[in-house]
Amino acid sequence: MTNQAHLPASWPSVSVVIPTLNEARNLPHVFAQLPGGIHEVIVVDGHSVDDTCAVARRLRPDAQIVMQTRSGKGNALACGFAVATGQVIVMLDADGSADAGEIPAFVQALLDGADFAKGSRFAPGGGSTDLTRLRTWGNRLLMAMVNRVYSTGYTDLCYGFNVFWRRHLPVLRLDSSTPSPQDGTKRLWGDGFEIETLIAIRVTVARLAVVEVPSFEHSRIHGVSNLTAFSDGLRVLRMIITERRARNVAMKSTHEFSTTSIVEEFASLQAPTSREAE
Repeated sequence: MTNQAHLPASWPSVSVVIPTLNEARNLPHVFAQLPGGIHEVIVVDGHSVDDTCAVARRLRPDAQIVMQTRSGKGNALACGFAVATGQVIVMLDADGSADAGEIPAFVQALLDGADFAKGSRFAPGGGSTDLTRLRTWGNRLLMAMVNRVYSTGYTDLCYGFNVFWRRHLPVLRLDSSTPSPQDGTKRLWGDGFEIETLIAIRVTVARLAVVEVPSFEHSRIHGVSNLTAFSDGLRVLRMIITERRARNVAMKSTHEFSTTSIVEEFASLQAPTSREAE
């Protein structure tokens, strides 16, 4: 069923970034749900072995197709963000789980003053038919940790439907151009499914205005998810700890610099000038 919603012409331009890996059978549904008036659709492919790219070109000839530089969802998003030209960027999964028809509600949250509109399956009005008990438990545990460490009030942490102003891209500090590591991992920091949590933490540290938008997650239409609950959960946990440590080091360095500057300035005020010394 085609989505009849249409973004008002007066709204900011919207770029929709869709990471794909063997999603040829799901793209017809995802594209059909996109509202009219989208500025651009960017499909970032992870070197699919099916006809994902051909289907994207057939269904949406105006879509920009980008091949990701490394592997993982995070890298795919970084590659899409790097070429986006719209004023607003939408992160949208290609498996049909997220309802693209909700995009106007996310953009409206930005127009109402938010810097970052974060989808939540647990906010009033949201929901999911895809979450397993293990994923729900893991999400809540990791979310509680982030909320405690960063004094946030997130109700959903590991959800990939998010919308934000493109001008805030520098805050995310995502790398799309560095080649894959030579140690065989093929991934850099933030290249995997930990990307949603990484972004949530960095927009929080940057003190951007974050608003949660209720969202309903459907089950994947075709295929099997590339997410592995336990191993990817551990990666998210490691990321939370490492980002916190990095922030503490940065804050300590800044504090030491500020303290030294204040001490030096105070000393210079107290020191006699050459004329006074005479």
